[in-house]
Amino acid sequence: MIDPATTLRETVSAHGDALAVVCDERRQTYAEMYGRACRLANALRDAGIEPGDRVAVLADNDLESIEIIAGLALGGYVNCPLYTHHTAEGNAYLLNLIEATALIVQARHHAALAPLLGTVPGLRLTVVIGEETAHPRYTELLAAASADDPKLPLKQDDTHVIRFSAGTTGRPKGIVHDLKGWMAMGDLWRAAWGRHWSPADRYLATGPISHATGLLVWPVIEGGAGVVVMRGFDPGRFLELAERERATVTLLVPTMVQMVLGHPDVERRDVSSMHTIFYGAAPMPRPTLVKALSVWGPIMYQAYGQSEALPISILRPEHHILEGTEEEIGRLRSAGRPCPGAEVRIADDEGGDLPAGEIGEIVVRTPGAMSGLWKDPEGTAARITPDGYMRTRDMGYLSPNGFLYLTDRKDDMIISGGFNIWPAELESALLGHPAVREATVVGVPHEKWGETPHAIVVLGDPATESELIDFMRAAVGSTKKPTAVHFAGELPKTPLGKVLRRAAREAHCAGCGAPPSTGGTTPSTDRSA
Repeated sequence: MIDPATTLRETVSAHGDALAVVCDERRQTYAEMYGRACRLANALRDAGIEPGDRVAVLADNDLESIEIIAGLALGGYVNCPLYTHHTAEGNAYLLNLIEATALIVQARHHAALAPLLGTVPGLRLTVVIGEETAHPRYTELLAAASADDPKLPLKQDDTHVIRFSAGTTGRPKGIVHDLKGWMAMGDLWRAAWGRHWSPADRYLATGPISHATGLLVWPVIEGGAGVVVMRGFDPGRFLELAERERATVTLLVPTMVQMVLGHPDVERRDVSSMHTIFYGAAPMPRPTLVKALSVWGPIMYQAYGQSEALPISILRPEHHILEGTEEEIGRLRSAGRPCPGAEVRIADDEGGDLPAGEIGEIVVRTPGAMSGLWKDPEGTAARITPDGYMRTRDMGYLSPNGFLYLTDRKDDMIISGGFNIWPAELESALLGHPAVREATVVGVPHEKWGETPHAIVVLGDPATESELIDFMRAAVGSTKKPTAVHFAGELPKTPLGKVLRRAAREAHCAGCGAPPSTGGTTPSTDRSA
């Protein structure tokens, strides 16, 4: 397995004049990107940043996004992408968590964070991309540095990337990936995909490169393909760029797919160059998937994984069957089959294997898994078993023919009157109603049943609460049906488009389910009628 620095050098040698990155009207060849990446690696070294040091990056998508990833790899630094949707206080916490020694930050994010940088004692260098500041400017720093390749020897167990958990149940944790595991992800993607990147490919990067969109950067570089960077997602701009740049591959979340398919230019723009659309992170409503297959053809790949392990499974185009046996059509609700090289088990509470069809925790052993949690041996031990399997905290089951079905997060299960109810199952059923555009289900307190499921729904067409509850009674039975429906204009989401249940609950159901004695209202909840 070769390291990222060697990967970049070999691609530059073979395809130096090929397009590496395009963002708006700015374009870079591989030779140009490599030269700037070398300058970044050397500039950090000249400033006293040592190999193995953590370099945090707080930036929206831009032309510099890819050269920063490459430059940090060439210098042997640990790339720690911060999230622009976090508060300044949240990002200051992460800087201290990883003991960052350098920060590369865009000017538009620097102003809010600057007053807190004094609380990060290990930070020795702040580099600002953009307007004039008291700190070194990115362009000036690179201009003053050597463009020679540092040719630093890299080891397979070097820490390469630290990503961060969402922190929805507490403080975010640092998810550590060593160089070997990070590069193995690319091998797993290719094996599951069944294709190889080439200089003819154009990867349309729609979401934040600091998130899942960036996971494909090194496989793209290895194949000499080009990255078309979107600064921010807009469905019209997506269609324009896909046509103009002859994009071949992209990664979308279901909300993005819905937005593109709903745009008036969706069938006017020529996107026939697109041969692969990866999607994931949230359930895809069946009507959306039906339309996507109708408009774009059999090019949809559903990918399942986590920041801790990617990819785990994939639902390939040949498994997107709209007409067939009940079992074949049912595969659309699955996350596909385990990727080649990924071992997937369903475990009970004691860690033992469960048979096909029984719900348990999904545990995986894959070369692309994290090496651990940053400076958290107890947390690492809780997630990684002695025999190398990683506990995903996702619940699901394997069908007899090997398809993986997710039911929910382990901590999100609703226990109502002794019945285990998985919100994801109810959400999937709700999305089958033609009026429902988005939905999430949360558990709220109930005087008699302990908990009861409430649905929070975004409508595309008119529908009533009683209509949706009746629909769900027929779809999942009276025991599992939601006992109330709250209508919302939108649902809170991560930048990847994944609904934040906890935030949705706080926004729409904070006072739901109070027993009558408290003066609240309790919906009629018969778990068997």
